[in-house]
Amino acid sequence: QLHLVESGGGLVQAGGSLRLSCEASGLTFRRYRMSWFRQAPGKEREFVATIAQNGIVADYANSMKGRFTISRSNAENMVYLQMNSLKADDTAVYYCAGTIRGAYDDYREYDYWGQGIQVTVSS
Repeated sequence: QLHLVESGGGLVQAGGSLRLSCEASGLTFRRYRMSWFRQAPGKEREFVATIAQNGIVADYANSMKGRFTISRSNAENMVYLQMNSLKADDTAVYYCAGTIRGAYDDYREYDYWGQGIQVTVSS
């Protein structure tokens, strides 16, 4: 099992940066693909980025490519999301999630979720 806790959210001006962290507890962290999703008010939960168990292979939603970077440390049970060039449209609650299943951009494939953290980008 995984217990996930996000941190690092807050209020930032458009064009600014934030770094989200997700601390995982559980001895099997390295078995899980880890991802970030986000959900804005009135919208469906949306895939943001994912990183494979090896910490090397990553993928991003198209609108995040070039602006966001996902990384992980299996030694420290941590996942990070560096967000640059933030836009007002990036305002949402961001969630860290873990899965051992295959369809990594589908939130329904994830078994473990953090509580979510608010990111607000002012224009």
